[in-house]
Amino acid sequence: MASTHQKIWWSVFLTLLLSNCQHEVDGAPQVPCYFIFGDSLSDSGNNNLLVTKAKANFKPYGIDFPLGPTGRFTNGRTIVDFISELLGFHGFIPSFVTATGKDVLQGVNYASGAAGIRHETGQHLGDRITLTRQLIHYQLTVAQIATLLGAAAAKDQLSKCVFTVGIGSNDYINNYFLPNLYPTSKEFTPEQYAKALIAQYSLQLKTLHEFGARKVALFGLGLIGCAPAELAAFFPPKGTCVDNINSAVQLFNDKLKSLVNDLNTEFTDSKFTYINIFGIGSGDPKAAVTDSGCCGGRTGCAPSATPCSNRREFVFFDEFHPTEAVNVNLAARAYKSSTPSDVSPIDINTLANL
Repeated sequence: MASTHQKIWWSVFLTLLLSNCQHEVDGAPQVPCYFIFGDSLSDSGNNNLLVTKAKANFKPYGIDFPLGPTGRFTNGRTIVDFISELLGFHGFIPSFVTATGKDVLQGVNYASGAAGIRHETGQHLGDRITLTRQLIHYQLTVAQIATLLGAAAAKDQLSKCVFTVGIGSNDYINNYFLPNLYPTSKEFTPEQYAKALIAQYSLQLKTLHEFGARKVALFGLGLIGCAPAELAAFFPPKGTCVDNINSAVQLFNDKLKSLVNDLNTEFTDSKFTYINIFGIGSGDPKAAVTDSGCCGGRTGCAPSATPCSNRREFVFFDEFHPTEAVNVNLAARAYKSSTPSDVSPIDINTLANL
């Protein structure tokens, strides 16, 4: 049970964050649009109509979200929902499957649960919108914006927008560390695999730049080896995480940070930045429950299951995905860094103001 002090801290923190959001919302957003790419950590409903096991459009997902279950893989808002609020947007950035007409002018969320950098990642779960397919969808949006505004105005607008990309978790969870289903762990050492992922990711990000992105924040991968599902699968000593998974993730993160530097050198008309999700999430959560999901423990959150009532005290809502309480902290520090290690080289607030 969290202490009274912790509950007060959470209440004050959330009040200050949302007060800041409301200040922005009352005026104009910092940027004209916000485009989102990624996986289930950012998905806001793009998987709802797909034939896939990777869905969250049912209760108790969305139990704390104003619109109920929408396809978000958490109890409330995602990290990108909070970032959009901090940037000053009214409402939520629409998912690709729901965005119509002039909706696209404020941005679109293309993220898809089970998606990865690699094409085959997550295929055992069913359909998913890989990052390559998300970029194709984005190109369709760019064409829509050009029709609405004209080519020159569309190019100018896109250059002012913020883009976030959070991808790669499934390339480990639903690929490399499932050796019975995917051959990658036999074909690559962890170092080689990280290098191969970054090489492909680099090409995908260059496509994003080719189609107008100039302010891009890349989310590093989090502590995948601490997810309840991985604890159940690999049985590390109590109170610890699966070290070989987290070590593999850090190889990817280190190369992603270097890629950001390379992209900034190559594209002087743009700014890329790295968000250290692993580092931000590594702080001691004190009384928080870290080894079990609020819904389903370590085995998954079933439709109409009864989740825990003390959701603010849990790091994970289900066996993989963080609670809103974690997402709000990740977003706050991605938007405005609290330590130099949170971001490299700049936070999203600074990026937006460029």
